Amino acid sequence: MPDYVGSDPDPGPGLRGDETTRKILIVGHMGAGKTTMINSISEIEPVRTEETMTDAAAHVDRADLPDKKTTTVAMDFGRIRLSNHLVLYLFGAPGQERFFNILEDLAHGALGALVLCDPRHLADTYPILELVEELELTYTIAINQFDGAPRYTEKRLREVMDLALDTPLVFCDARSRVSTRDALIVLVQDLLTRLPEPAR
Repeated sequence: MPDYVGSDPDPGPGLRGDETTRKILIVGHMGAGKTTMINSISEIEPVRTEETMTDAAAHVDRADLPDKKTTTVAMDFGRIRLSNHLVLYLFGAPGQERFFNILEDLAHGALGALVLCDPRHLADTYPILELVEELELTYTIAINQFDGAPRYTEKRLREVMDLALDTPLVFCDARSRVSTRDALIVLVQDLLTRLPEPAR
């Protein structure tokens, strides 16, 4: 796809007549970096539904993330022009199992999903993966390379996550616009390969 731009966004809210919009989900376990990723890439001011974490939720949400003070309770939303003709609407879903019904609702009309993973907490990704597969969403795995996190090889990650050979896996930094853009490009390229051939 040679017409990827991404580095020269048009932040205007309107769409040109030759543009196509597509809905993409950004999913992952709590603390994987979904909100950070959408913040890093969106051409508009992202819509956020974050609330302060309190002791009241300690028995249902993870309490071992000392730097995390807020959590998404509905969704994040951003927009990026990925190419001259393609605009992505990015919907970030909360990662807690108690909010999985929101993820299911957000999946309606979605073309695919970028599954963001913290390599320090890979097991937390499995319930999300199961739901994404139940929803029959095409997905790409994106390993968010947190500072100080273990660096696993792609082969090892595919083994422990039991990924199909044709499931794309990329390494990224959710804080980086370029890295996030490149992960989205991998997802979109995979989606394009799975589209049926046009009728002749």
